[in-house]
Parts: sequence; structure tokens; C-alpha cells
Amino acid sequence: MAGQAPPDAGPPRPAPDRDPGLQPERTRLAWRRTTLSATAVAVLAARQLLRSAAPGPVEVALTVLTGLLWIAFLALAHRRMQAMATGRPPGLSPRAALLLVGCTLALALCGAVILVRPGH
Repeated sequence: MAGQAPPDAGPPRPAPDRDPGLQPERTRLAWRRTTLSATAVAVLAARQLLRSAAPGPVEVALTVLTGLLWIAFLALAHRRMQAMATGRPPGLSPRAALLLVGCTLALALCGAVILVRPGH
């Protein structure tokens, strides 16, 4: 009959759980590269503030905001890497994904404003 499996096909095979190869390691390395980039932005922001003769309140506030965003991003990324180290992590929740994207964009914006200020 059409649409039926042949009787000798046996029971359906379960789908493979997860690639046990290098994919999890590549993902962890990607998280590490991203946190390294965020760290570079925070360090450059602090360096720019320290090299400024008389930093204004905007520069100080942006540098502090950059540091806080860096800490938040680092905590979220570390939590994700820890979950990956113990096996298959749960899916990234929409809230966590939004926080990570927001931290990344805010870090990029703060870094651009701090490093490319008029008059410097």
C-alpha cells in the first residue's frame, strides 16, 4: 500500500542527539572571542579616560556604563559557557538573547563615542 513502510523496515530510528564532534568546542570558542572583544572595548574606554587631562562627566559616565555593560555581558556569556560544558545546554531564552544583543550593541556604541570624540 502506498504511504506505508515496508514490513522489514523495523522501528523508526531516533534522531541523533547532538554532534559530539567539534561543534560545541567551536561554539565555546566563539563565546570566548566575543567576550575578549567586549573586554578590549572596556579596556580601551578606561585607557582613554585615564589619558584624558580633564575628563568631563560624559566621558566618566560612558566609561562607567561601558564597565557595567562589560560585567553584565561577561556574566551572561560565562553562564552560557558553563551550561555548555555540562552537556547540552537549554535553548537560549529570548530574554537572555535580547540582553546579550543589547549589551553588545551598547558596548559598541559606548566604545565608538568614547574613542571617536570630537576634539581628540
